[in-house]
Amino acid sequence: MCKITLGLSLHRPEMIPWIAERMRQHEAVFLEEPGSPDFKQMLPGELAIEDYLLPLDVEYPDFSRAMCLLQRELHAEGKAIHQVEPFIETLIHIQEFFAEGGRPDELSPDSLAYHVYRAEKAATGALLAYYQTVVNGPFEDAVDSVIRFARVDAARFRLRDSLRAQELARLIPKYSTSYVEAGLMHYQLWRLLRRLLPSAARVRPVFLANAARPSLSENGHLYAPGDQLTFLYIFHPAISQPEREKLLAARSMVYSKILEKNELDERRETFPHLRDEVACIRAIRQLSLEDCKRLFPLIRRAGTLEARGIITEFLVKRNQQ
Repeated sequence: MCKITLGLSLHRPEMIPWIAERMRQHEAVFLEEPGSPDFKQMLPGELAIEDYLLPLDVEYPDFSRAMCLLQRELHAEGKAIHQVEPFIETLIHIQEFFAEGGRPDELSPDSLAYHVYRAEKAATGALLAYYQTVVNGPFEDAVDSVIRFARVDAARFRLRDSLRAQELARLIPKYSTSYVEAGLMHYQLWRLLRRLLPSAARVRPVFLANAARPSLSENGHLYAPGDQLTFLYIFHPAISQPEREKLLAARSMVYSKILEKNELDERRETFPHLRDEVACIRAIRQLSLEDCKRLFPLIRRAGTLEARGIITEFLVKRNQQ
């Protein structure tokens, strides 16, 4: 019987100890990243971590460096480590194809590259439309653009998770215990793996951030409003709940202005990113659609600290009334 842990986590340095503890309990580890030709050299230390990461477009460099160190340790302990992310890997191949002079109309409609390209193009286009609208457009148009992006982003997530689940289902039965690394938005993988793996396989989702939340006086896993909206469309593509959708979209616009985007230098043991996310989510939960409409013009061009000050002052004044 195969035992599989789906480790859902933030990609932040503070989560490394929790990730490491779980990974060490398994025979095989499946990373949420595309295959790299230099990976097998980096693992045993034949290639420096900085040299390995240099050509890669990593969003969180501190996290990536710490994960490489952990992967080296696991490799030395005899763990099997696989990079499995077919969607991103296909996207890289498409970019290389275009760089060599290939054109979108040369992608066969029957090919995986065609479907990945369409999903990525739709999501990127919707995101760019949002950025254009959120800077100068009316509040209502910005809300609609968030909803449009969330819908196509959900479709991209469904394809990405489906492709990864199929590849994982091919590899996982080779091991008695496996750890599957995944970001918090990939909860759908749990359902897909249960469906694709043999009935004797046991798949267990684990929200690693929950281990830290008791110290933050918060129980259970939290999702930002934009993530909630995307999840709604991932699991219910045809859903129509206009009031709920608009509220989540409006809250997500405010949330994105007050959340700290950069990796924080604060000690990992204090969970700086997790505390920041929890605080921002708690604040946003207090805002109605009308509150967001009133606040949005005040923060749309503000920096993070200024936006936080505006939101804090608004909530303090309202709670005093």
